[in-house]
Amino acid sequence: MSVSMPKPSEAILKRRAAIVDALCDIVPGEGVVSAANEMAVFESDGLTAYRQLPLVVVLPETVEQVAEVLRYCHREEIPVVPRGSGTSLSGGALPLQDGVLLVLSKFNRVLSIDFDNRCAVVQPGVTNLGITRAVEHRGFYYAPDPSSQIACSIGGNVAENSGGVHCLKYGLTANNVLGVEFVTIEGEIVRLGGRHLDAEGYDLLGLMTGSEGLLGVVTEVTVRILQKPETARAVLIGFPTSEEAGACVAAIIAKGIIPGGMEMMDRPAILAAEDFVHAGYPTNVEALLIVELDGPAAEVDHLLAEVERIGIENGAVVCKVSQSEDERAAFWAGRKAAFPAVGRISPDYYCMDGTIPRKELPKVLAGMRAMSEKYGLRVANVFHAGDGNLHPLILYDANREGELHRAEEFGNDILRLCVEVGGVLTGEHGVGVEKRDLMPEMFGDDDIKHQQRVKCAFDDKHLLNPGKVFPVLHRCAELGRMHVHKGQVAFPDLPRF
Repeated sequence: MSVSMPKPSEAILKRRAAIVDALCDIVPGEGVVSAANEMAVFESDGLTAYRQLPLVVVLPETVEQVAEVLRYCHREEIPVVPRGSGTSLSGGALPLQDGVLLVLSKFNRVLSIDFDNRCAVVQPGVTNLGITRAVEHRGFYYAPDPSSQIACSIGGNVAENSGGVHCLKYGLTANNVLGVEFVTIEGEIVRLGGRHLDAEGYDLLGLMTGSEGLLGVVTEVTVRILQKPETARAVLIGFPTSEEAGACVAAIIAKGIIPGGMEMMDRPAILAAEDFVHAGYPTNVEALLIVELDGPAAEVDHLLAEVERIGIENGAVVCKVSQSEDERAAFWAGRKAAFPAVGRISPDYYCMDGTIPRKELPKVLAGMRAMSEKYGLRVANVFHAGDGNLHPLILYDANREGELHRAEEFGNDILRLCVEVGGVLTGEHGVGVEKRDLMPEMFGDDDIKHQQRVKCAFDDKHLLNPGKVFPVLHRCAELGRMHVHKGQVAFPDLPRF
């Protein structure tokens, strides 16, 4: 493991048996996993380069059990790492040797569906695709659609503010969550938002979305559901160079066209996906755009013609419009299978996640080619092109000495370049441990301290998911924090502002 985590507490490790017994009292039956061979399945998440066994795993079934586990851990000062389906690609659910791994996979029910108000209330363990499956019989769906949507859970989507191929037009998780119920580290059950479109006061719901398990444990989510558009058609546009494809992306958006989805793949990703899925991709191009238009049929036909015209003006050599729903689905099946497809051409790959201004795509692609030569590693690129969210897949072999380290350094340089051109370290995968030590590339010390003050307001002992996001952890006392509990501030004698 090449990332440093907080040094495990010897005192907690010595109390392990007592901690396991206490958790068994709270979550009886098969709700506690403590044998090393049984915990091995939880030792990593989707970022499989890092592995570590937790102190113990607990799988509660009720909100009251979650609250009691957190109250116990707060009282005994035991770290807690929340985990959903384990598909995180930034090490966000990486366990701690002296920490309880709180797994919410048993929270897997759709609680209610309100078609009149276009929302659904679900537990955090419901899969992303499971929400759409629950409402599609009435012509509705849930818009954010990560490539892992068949497996990733909505609670994890909230924690990481996940995106997907259709988020250009319909927004990220943050734009499609109306409310959450979460439990604080002290065991208090809190509700934010609800079935209404907006809430009064501070945007605490926005604060929780993307908080990576550092502020509370989400136990219920109210999501927006949308009516399926009348028509949806996709077009494949192939280019001789990635730079021309990038210029086409910018030209489409500049024209005022906002596609339902606009994805880009380079040649290595195209070939791997086509060989894997047989989606009908052209194999004689260096870059491929998948552009989907949706809405009324007349509007879709008009915009498709405009997009084709813009593509040709920017050097496209292939334009292939879907002629049926099956063909449109095949176009997207290839894109959504790109990650596993690349896994067939390399023993290992390191999936990065950064976001840049669209106009900087040619510069960043050229930079990545130079880095590929520098590190002697291939890279396959898959982009949420419309919003500038990059997913370079760095190909390496972990069995070869030094290749994992070179892959990590390659990835770090990609993220530094993203920040240099005016972008950010992450678009949807989160910071976790993967990007934690790069935070100073984007934020000054004062910026990070202010973020940690927010953490202190929710978790004064830094017990929730420690070792993630912040490269240097300041104690709350050093930050001059004010922790609010049951309406009382910790230091009532401090002046109010």
